[in-house]
Amino acid sequence: MKYGQQESSENYLETILMLSSHGSSVRSIDIVNELDYTRPSVSVAMKKLRESGFIEVNTEGYITLTEAGLKIAESMYERHQIISNWLISMGVDEKTALDDACRMEHVISEQSFLAIKNHVEATR
Repeated sequence: MKYGQQESSENYLETILMLSSHGSSVRSIDIVNELDYTRPSVSVAMKKLRESGFIEVNTEGYITLTEAGLKIAESMYERHQIISNWLISMGVDEKTALDDACRMEHVISEQSFLAIKNHVEATR
């Protein structure tokens, strides 16, 4: 999978996780509304995620993460939370920190992320 495709897939999976964490069922239209993407774009992405085994879509159109999809989504969410909180703690305004964390979470190496995570946890 190419980098851009991987980042996009990770964003979709993280969004599904976030939407489902509110206790409601997730449909494609919810993702369209949350990300402000077009219906056709979301439809194509959901098809690719389903074919890759990251989501399941039932006959009513409700989307759930598979075990593999959940693992990626939780990893991206953890990265987002830790990186954004770290940036905010260093004085970056919240909007910038959230925007930067959204980009950084996809490209940072595991080694660098773990170093940041350990630093953040040690300074609490």
